[in-house]
Amino acid sequence: MKVGVVDTTFARVNMGKLVVDEIQENFPDIIVVRRTVPGIKDLPVECKTLLGECDICVACGMPGAADKDRVCAHEASTGLIHAQLMEGKHIIEVFVHEDEAGDGRGLKDIVEDRCRKHARNAVYMLRKPEWLVKNAGTGMRQGGENAGSIQ
Repeated sequence: MKVGVVDTTFARVNMGKLVVDEIQENFPDIIVVRRTVPGIKDLPVECKTLLGECDICVACGMPGAADKDRVCAHEASTGLIHAQLMEGKHIIEVFVHEDEAGDGRGLKDIVEDRCRKHARNAVYMLRKPEWLVKNAGTGMRQGGENAGSIQ
């Protein structure tokens, strides 16, 4: 089983390393293939390329807080969706906007939590889909505290 991990030089935290470390620490038998691209809009092509040899990809990006950064993130997200549909394989999008720390939590903590949780989600999608089904509707969050179910 192979997991592709693609991150950017634009991010202010080494997001790819966090994902790779999480997978290697908890699932040592999984092969990880890592690539780094300059910016968030470069993620879709690299993920599509990796999906030729990997079972799933994790795409990590850190858009800035400006309106143009939100537009770029949306374009990248749309590209990732197209890549998934072309390859018939999942890409877990791990984007953390620079203005997410407005609630007082440190931005680095949000990045680390989101990267690590989504790294596990990628493996669960391949190996433990029943774990995801069991947790459906529970308000789980990546990058912050779980919201809980309203049922």
